[in-house]
Amino acid sequence: MDKIKIMLVDDQVLLREGLKTIINLQEDMEVVAEAENGAVAIERMKDYDIEVILMDIRMPVLNGVEASGVISRDHSETAIIILTTFDDDDYIVEALANGAKGYLLKDIDALHLVQSIRDAHTGQMMLPSRIAGKLAAYVSRKQLISHDIIFANGQTLQRDALTERELQIGRLLAEGLSNRQIAQQLFLSEGTVKNYISEVYTKLGTNNRTNASMLLKQMIDQG
Repeated sequence: MDKIKIMLVDDQVLLREGLKTIINLQEDMEVVAEAENGAVAIERMKDYDIEVILMDIRMPVLNGVEASGVISRDHSETAIIILTTFDDDDYIVEALANGAKGYLLKDIDALHLVQSIRDAHTGQMMLPSRIAGKLAAYVSRKQLISHDIIFANGQTLQRDALTERELQIGRLLAEGLSNRQIAQQLFLSEGTVKNYISEVYTKLGTNNRTNASMLLKQMIDQG
């Protein structure tokens, strides 16, 4: 029997060990790789034929939301299941929008866990109505007809020129938060935040944080 090849992605070693023990007791599945953060998970995809990923959301270096987007883009055949807690709804929705197939709470029982892995492997999506509604609203916002933002200096920019994550970081930048504070609030690395801000600068046509903050405030006011 071919076994479902699984990767565990979580910064808590104890949790990974517990999940691995449960999964490896099953005749039809096997944990073939582990990663302590999203960046390592992306690297592991180059070395293993992963079919299902159990992905934590809040991790250092690169979180599960960002990692899900990269892996879903480059390995669309891999099913990603988000591992989360009750207070992660916004992150769950963003991860689902980035290609995850569903989510599980970390206190899940063993029977439900292994069945959910089998379901994800066969293409089924695990989406309770509460989360489905939020996902629909998120997708709706992303698909709004774009309109031009007109800045005080006469510059124009399409409203959807910035991605959802860039807007999220832009709002925090406009509030005066430092790169480190933004990284801590969004559970990203400072390097990742810096890269996003650099892209925001490019789209806004500036390389100055003060100017970018001013333009972002105008954009938010008009948005």
